[in-house]
Amino acid sequence: MQSNQTDIFRDDKAQLQYAELCNALYERELLTLSQNASLSLLQRRLKGLSHHIKRVAAGMLQHAGPLQLDIHNASWQARQSAHCPQGKDKIDTLHWFKQHACFGLPVPVWQQHLGIEHLELDSIDRLELQNDRLHLNKHGWFHLDGLPQPHNVDKALLVPGKTTLSAACCGHSWKHARKSLPRTLSLRELRLANQINWKSLKQPL
Repeated sequence: MQSNQTDIFRDDKAQLQYAELCNALYERELLTLSQNASLSLLQRRLKGLSHHIKRVAAGMLQHAGPLQLDIHNASWQARQSAHCPQGKDKIDTLHWFKQHACFGLPVPVWQQHLGIEHLELDSIDRLELQNDRLHLNKHGWFHLDGLPQPHNVDKALLVPGKTTLSAACCGHSWKHARKSLPRTLSLRELRLANQINWKSLKQPL
């Protein structure tokens, strides 16, 4: 990783892109932090902000996938589907995760709230394959067929594929089944996007 980051700075254009990415990420994160009323949380997040932003920016410049990078907004761009991707059916989802679920794998989670649908990146941090379930770092427990535990939540685990991961990385949203304005990804989601192995979606980088 260190040698790759060093290589970035051998190119003047890449240096400028890196600086612009960092600036855009700083502006966005500082705006988000300014809306947080907790002083202790603010202090903790500011402490590691520089490190995280530099790491995310370097990773975005090394992207080797199908997405286009918007330097000025520090965001990913790709063609948006007319409707929110729903992924495979429950049986196919169950079989896929039984075979390929692994720690650290970035996965898309479908969510719906007040008629707005979007996909959000999360990652697997616990596996209980004997019980046909896994745990995501943010969204908690899911059955391997994609249903959340408990079931009374408007979200579902989807199989990571080019369409679902692209939609999650780009912040694509749909309101009442129509395209809506994209949402802005958190710094955490951008880190996860950098861990996607686009050559083999069954393994993280």
